[in-house]
Amino acid sequence: MAESNFIDYVRIHCESGHGGAGSTHLLRAKYVPKGGPDGGDGGRGGHVILRANAQFWTLIHLKYRKFVKAGDGEKGGAALRHGADGEDIYLDVPPGTVVRDADTGEIIFELVEAGEERILCKGGRGGLGNDNFKTATLQTPRFAQPGEEGEDGWFILELKLLADVGLVGLPNAGKSTLLSVITSAKPKIANYAFTTLEPNLGIVRYYDDQSFVVADIPGIIEGAHEGRGIGDRFLRHIERNSVLLFMISVEEDDIAATYETLLNELRLYNPELLVKKRLLAITKCDIIDASLEKEIEATLPRDLPHIFISSLTREGLKELIDMLWRALQ
Repeated sequence: MAESNFIDYVRIHCESGHGGAGSTHLLRAKYVPKGGPDGGDGGRGGHVILRANAQFWTLIHLKYRKFVKAGDGEKGGAALRHGADGEDIYLDVPPGTVVRDADTGEIIFELVEAGEERILCKGGRGGLGNDNFKTATLQTPRFAQPGEEGEDGWFILELKLLADVGLVGLPNAGKSTLLSVITSAKPKIANYAFTTLEPNLGIVRYYDDQSFVVADIPGIIEGAHEGRGIGDRFLRHIERNSVLLFMISVEEDDIAATYETLLNELRLYNPELLVKKRLLAITKCDIIDASLEKEIEATLPRDLPHIFISSLTREGLKELIDMLWRALQ
């Protein structure tokens, strides 16, 4: 099986450049035998800079780039010449990337907006040349500052997809099918659990050239927050969604209980997820009649907006899109 190109987690070592040393040069010319100090300052070491680039949607380009080193600053020169700064290294990442310290797990910063830039490792300062140290009593200093060392460390880059709506449900609940019908996305679809092994994104076109982004998250099973199934690998993508659309098949014995199971997994993973707006779509309703819909409706939580849909017959899809749009507003 070909390896997936969706990579949302990488561990990388970054090192900024060292600052260049200051110069200890003393001016010597034909008619200036003792011209005094004229050593220039050393150049700054290069930074390692992360840049959010909307053209990227995965971290695969960094998967095999384990070590990143910026350029060192050059030494200062005679005649007060400043050493050149070291070359900065830019690492493009998708918007929604979180940077953590690999040792402590602490979040250092997040890049959310396209074009946003943050320095991950700051280059060392260049040393001062001996011209900076001359005084009335010390007119020919023969020393200068060395350049500062750069910063280095291991970091974890973790992607959380930026989407307006996240589809949450058990495996084989019809999430991928819905995404393929209401957007132009082409996710893998089959009648077995865990068809979706990575998140898929699609854009829903709305009226007056409006649109919103929907993310299909791999199916969540009970115990996903502890590592069961594959849901724990992708639960973090839900954190970026504004609205959560729970999708449960009418084939489930107890839809209300299934909803509580899914909700509990989110609660155990991150209680803050429960603050998000939630909607419920009961899928595959083409296999039941109106009387059974009423029976199911009576068991659902009263404070949860819900709708019966069928991606096969497109029943309820227009109303669902309207619901999602209103929730996003």
